[in-house]
Amino acid sequence: MSERSVEKGGSAAGRLNVFKTYKLYVGGKFPRSESGRVYEVTDSKGKWLANAPLSSRKDARDAVVAARKAFGGWAGATAYNRGQILYRVAEMLEGRREQFVREVAEAEGLSKSKAAAVVDAAIDRWVWYAGWTDKIAQVVGGANPVAGPYFNLSSPEPTGVVTVVAPQESSFLGLVSVIAPVIATGNTAVVVASEKYPLPALSLGEVLATSDLPGGVVNILSGKASEMGPHLAAHQDVNGIDLTGATEGDLARDLEIAAADNLKRVLRPRAEDFADSPGTDRMTAFLETKTVWHPTGSLGASGSAY
Repeated sequence: MSERSVEKGGSAAGRLNVFKTYKLYVGGKFPRSESGRVYEVTDSKGKWLANAPLSSRKDARDAVVAARKAFGGWAGATAYNRGQILYRVAEMLEGRREQFVREVAEAEGLSKSKAAAVVDAAIDRWVWYAGWTDKIAQVVGGANPVAGPYFNLSSPEPTGVVTVVAPQESSFLGLVSVIAPVIATGNTAVVVASEKYPLPALSLGEVLATSDLPGGVVNILSGKASEMGPHLAAHQDVNGIDLTGATEGDLARDLEIAAADNLKRVLRPRAEDFADSPGTDRMTAFLETKTVWHPTGSLGASGSAY
């Protein structure tokens, strides 16, 4: 390419297109699948878009290890700090809005205006959950009246490592709607992206990596839920599983049976419109309740004593 063509913003004849290489997001890094496998991703009209990594059982195990390693620090962070980080994710998504509009439009066959509305709703959803991080404890926790000289206080705590089978059709708004509530409450996540539309999820990993989110809090795998799901559902170091995207045949039932082996919390798939107001159900689905009893001392004649 000559300097003159560069100065004029032109390109030399025969210049090669620089295609994006999509990779997994595991432990804050971007590995290829250890199997070396990829599969073709096409748009709604069957046109080739990219090759996505076809994750293996080993990739799933690596993601669980990364999620477990990150859990202590993330669960131990203040709720306020988690909210700041989730808001930072929204900021970074806003800066890459046009990229996600294009990817969502190509994936789901939407017009640019409809894809823009979906992306805007997804960004707003990150902000919504960011605001809940330091409020959910006040909603689901509290002081319990007991008959005796005790304080009895209940507070929510994260369940642990949660596998999320992302929605198959809603490649971005649905994806955000299932990831954000899991990590907002202090859990870490292993996400199996939509098999048909994985590219917005893999691009989300690039945003998370630059949003102050500690590596391993969210791990994103692309490929077949039917292949990785059974191993993740049976994994003894996974504490919960969201089966929203496990809609293929009897997959949800099979994963639920496998999850029972170590008493995982299970959120079964249900008919839902991700454009609706989300409520708090997805946050409370992967919360445990810790109750603390504290003696106040013997009750005196006045009825109280400390």
